[in-house]
Amino acid sequence: MSGGSLLAFTLAALLLTITPGLDTMMLLRMVLGGGRKAGLVGGFGTTLGCLVWGAASIAGLTALLVASRPAYDGLRYAGAVYLLWLGGSALWTSWRDRGHAMARPTAPELVTPWQAMRIGFTTNILNPKIGVFYLSLLPQFLPVEAGSTGWAALLVGIHVGIGQVWQVVVVWLAGQAAVVLTRPRVKRWTERLTASVLIGFGLKVAFDSGARG
Repeated sequence: MSGGSLLAFTLAALLLTITPGLDTMMLLRMVLGGGRKAGLVGGFGTTLGCLVWGAASIAGLTALLVASRPAYDGLRYAGAVYLLWLGGSALWTSWRDRGHAMARPTAPELVTPWQAMRIGFTTNILNPKIGVFYLSLLPQFLPVEAGSTGWAALLVGIHVGIGQVWQVVVVWLAGQAAVVLTRPRVKRWTERLTASVLIGFGLKVAFDSGARG
């Protein structure tokens, strides 16, 4: 594998990582609900999900998602339901508690580190497009000769490493803005916005039955 191919993959992985999407919304929601610690732990959960998908891709298991429409759709619908549940429950909680906001001197910690880890991991595991991403992108940068497994593991490690660093940056920036974002009124509307985005992602995943890679 040439240095040019390695650099090209790194740049592609960087651009895909920093593009705002579901993971960014999830991290913002975790920081708002549980602080920087929850955001960092939730980001680590997302990283673990990527590692599982990367390992499955190297093992050839994610080829099933491309070969089998029922397998792909089953995982896609499970992910959509999970996102809709996360967004819907967050919206319900926000509107249900709006009458008590003025009576609370401080906002409770709504997201514990364990919950953040579970949410980050589950969201990634139930997103089949991550598996298809590895399956479709990795072969383009792998050598044709034997020993490509080691190079595939390296590329997965690069992507996961970039993602982990970017998540720390996002959590830090969200933490810097926490003074404003955690004001009761601002926090309520920010939570409703992120919850609505999660619902939007859930609907997109549910109805986006097009390309699988």
